[in-house]
Amino acid sequence: METENAPEMEVKSNEATNTSAKPAVKENVNQSKGRLAVILVRGMVNITQSVKDTLKMLKLNRKNHCVVLENNPLNLGMIKKVKDYITWGEIDEETYKELVAKRGEEFQGRLTDFKKKYSYNYLEINGKKYKPYFRLSPPKKGFGRKGIKVAFKVSGALGDRKEKINDLIKRML
Repeated sequence: METENAPEMEVKSNEATNTSAKPAVKENVNQSKGRLAVILVRGMVNITQSVKDTLKMLKLNRKNHCVVLENNPLNLGMIKKVKDYITWGEIDEETYKELVAKRGEEFQGRLTDFKKKYSYNYLEINGKKYKPYFRLSPPKKGFGRKGIKVAFKVSGALGDRKEKINDLIKRML
């Protein structure tokens, strides 16, 4: 079976290099596990520069900020790198709509710079442009029994929450 899986992986990597990134993203959106909600739980004091850079790439600049990402290997790799500072899970459509309705801030800036070399990031949902992150308040009833330095599996706040991220987001709205 190992020999059968190896050529498939090579074909996928060749397809990714030959095609643009947009079709691959559309395929992941159609899957049931298409979106991950990522929330920065701990502050950014006394952390290494590589972790700071990864958080910046994820657009998590402050505590209690949330971003919604596609569930793909690139984003999962970045999430695994900063797993000691964030919590994440699979967000359902109802919670996502509520998050956008209550905490979505309209993007009112320019779309590109005046030389047309740089385009600014924004989310476009139902024809409206939103900032790519959501500012949340601290959760009612707290993050977990053991605090923000312990993994979710042992009653803490960090790590993969799977479907329970929806409950946390609703408590933070």
